[in-house]
Amino acid sequence: MEPGRAGCLLLLLLLPALAAAAPGEFDPYRVLGVGRSSSQADIKKAYKRLAREWHPDKNKDPGAEDKFIQISKAYEILSNEEKRANFDRYGDAGESQGFSQQQHRQFHRFHDGFYFDESFFHFPFNSERRDTSDEKYLLHFSHYINEIVPDSFKKPYLIKITSDWCFSCIHIEPVWKEVAQELEALGAGIGVVHAGYERRLAHHLGAHSTPTLLGLINGKITFFHNAVVRENLRQFVENLLPGNLVEKITDKNYIRFLSHWRKDNKPHVLLFDHMPVVPLLYKLTAFAYRDYLSFGYVYVGLRGTEELSSQYNINVYTPTMMIFKEHIDRPADVVQAREMKKQLIDDFLSQNKFLMVARLTSQRLFQELCPVKKSHRQRKHCVVLLTEEGEKFAEAYEAFLTFAVANTKDTLRFVHIYSDRQPEFADALLMDEEKYRGRSAVVILERRNNAGKIAYKALEEAWQGSKEDNFILLDLLDQLRTDPGLLSSETVVADLNDELAPMFLIRWFYSTMDYISDWWDSLFHSNWREMMPLLSLLFSALFILFGTVIVQAFSDSSDTRDAPPSGKEETAAKTEKNDASFSKESNSRIPKKSFVEVTELTDINYTSNLVRLRPGHMNVVLILSNSTKTPLLQKFALEVYMFTGSSSLHFSFLSLDKHREWLEYLLEFAQDAAPIPNQYDKHFLERDYTGYVLALNGHKKYFCLFKPHRSGDEGGTLGSCEDYDALQHAEARGKSSCSPGSRSIKNKLHKLSFWMERLLEGSLQRFYIPSWPALD
Repeated sequence: MEPGRAGCLLLLLLLPALAAAAPGEFDPYRVLGVGRSSSQADIKKAYKRLAREWHPDKNKDPGAEDKFIQISKAYEILSNEEKRANFDRYGDAGESQGFSQQQHRQFHRFHDGFYFDESFFHFPFNSERRDTSDEKYLLHFSHYINEIVPDSFKKPYLIKITSDWCFSCIHIEPVWKEVAQELEALGAGIGVVHAGYERRLAHHLGAHSTPTLLGLINGKITFFHNAVVRENLRQFVENLLPGNLVEKITDKNYIRFLSHWRKDNKPHVLLFDHMPVVPLLYKLTAFAYRDYLSFGYVYVGLRGTEELSSQYNINVYTPTMMIFKEHIDRPADVVQAREMKKQLIDDFLSQNKFLMVARLTSQRLFQELCPVKKSHRQRKHCVVLLTEEGEKFAEAYEAFLTFAVANTKDTLRFVHIYSDRQPEFADALLMDEEKYRGRSAVVILERRNNAGKIAYKALEEAWQGSKEDNFILLDLLDQLRTDPGLLSSETVVADLNDELAPMFLIRWFYSTMDYISDWWDSLFHSNWREMMPLLSLLFSALFILFGTVIVQAFSDSSDTRDAPPSGKEETAAKTEKNDASFSKESNSRIPKKSFVEVTELTDINYTSNLVRLRPGHMNVVLILSNSTKTPLLQKFALEVYMFTGSSSLHFSFLSLDKHREWLEYLLEFAQDAAPIPNQYDKHFLERDYTGYVLALNGHKKYFCLFKPHRSGDEGGTLGSCEDYDALQHAEARGKSSCSPGSRSIKNKLHKLSFWMERLLEGSLQRFYIPSWPALD
């Protein structure tokens, strides 16, 4: 036998074994981790746990998708009693039994040397098996922003966010399909967003899980939170609509309703039906045409509508729709049908959107009633009556209305405008001529472009509605059909004012109410992940406010500015009293903010606090006198409080009255080789060293010096280890600014905190001494 034929024969013999082994490797019980005797409740519980764990949207493991498919496939088999029994009996969930059929099925999907289990392709998530009815509703981000959102101002949208791996999506699909077809036929918009392919749009809509149902109207999103049943979905769409779209009409209020055509500048529509509630189709229609028409509903089975039905000869068994324009005693148009379809209603209303002689109240209405000329075959002329309100002009208006009803044509549009409300428009057409002042005028015009350019011709005389005026106007219109050049005058008119726009305060009030309503709805219904940034900001603000209140409540009274200290003329008795009072207060007061433990440097603790100070430790010593002790110590505590956390810093004070010689000996080493002043200089004993601060390093035998802030020096003295001689000579001449009588004592320690920062940085100049002198 040839080797090639032998290889093919061997392959054919091995294929059944390989094919039989492949299905046997998949064990749904092992995949779900349940036993063969497990109940359906245990199987369902295991499936839910594993599905949450291995869902591809939550588990980022590369093999999560394959694992999830196996879990779903195993649950599909074990949740179906017939497939489970087949698997238990034959090791396969297929319905066919017997060796020959099974063998045929095993070879059915053999392709390119690989075996594919047929049941996998019958998996409910497979796109080939899914219902394709949603494809025509699929939305993309640009399509949603550019088309759906603007269109939501004409009709509400019901949008579903779905994904491939979503059991709940499959569960609601029959209900969704039925409701989507029903609502679309009524005039609502339907949309579907696939979260797997349109993540950006799903995130924009605020959907963090699937399935999610939401409504869109006037650009505002509202989430659906009830059970997905037909009644709830219809009610949800109906609740999206404003509540004042359709007014209930009876014999008592129909005259008032129809008489509002002049105020609203709209035709009024009445629907007569035997349904006790307004049909959803009628509400959706009212929302779509709310800018052009006002809607009323008459329940013919209700007591109190007999007069209305009798006056207009209504068939109570057939839905009837009537449109009333300027004349409320008779409808301008009527339509009757046993089943009111959306297309029939749209055709009927689109032909009756405007009054016979509509009033130009806005630029938008002007553009719709008098469109720009596009070609010679699409000319449309507007006959405009410029008049004013009041009984004086009523006769002229009625005559113009009668003329318009008798001469209605597709190429003509009759409108009127109040000159006092649109003065710029009237002045541009009438040129403020005296003959038209206080009287009505008629102008025939044609818009040439959107920039406001028009061609027009005004009647030579004011309009009074006489027969002669009617003949003149009719003659001009006949000439215009054959000679478009009759409109010889041209001008540019400004945009019309919006007369019916609500006041600013009313718009602000409605905007505020909408914002509060949205906030209230989002507080209780929105996903909490959306609320986390707002809640975090709110709690952070409350925490900061609470902390500020606590800090202010426990602030030390030392934060307040102290009164100016007494001068040199204070008596010694008063000085001693202040010292005793401060000593007592500092020893007994409970430490609070800015409290610093400062000990006096005396001959008793001199050795332990300086001479034998541990390496790396420094003693910061404040020089003071008996008269300046209290204010200087308070200011010193405030300045060095932030540095008390360092364990290597110790704080002391030295009495200048007791140890002046020790201090002057130490300062001689800070003169930087400058000549020492004469001891017998008359100003020698008058030098004031109060406010000086020494940072003493007992181990390395050096110190740094802080000199008090000099008056007139805005920058202060920070380094204070240089220019010591200049200050000393200035003091010797009696010009010292350190005298308590010439400046505030507390100002001496101005910017001491900056000096302390430089001390910790090690950037201050150090003055070394051979040994520490004795403190007598």
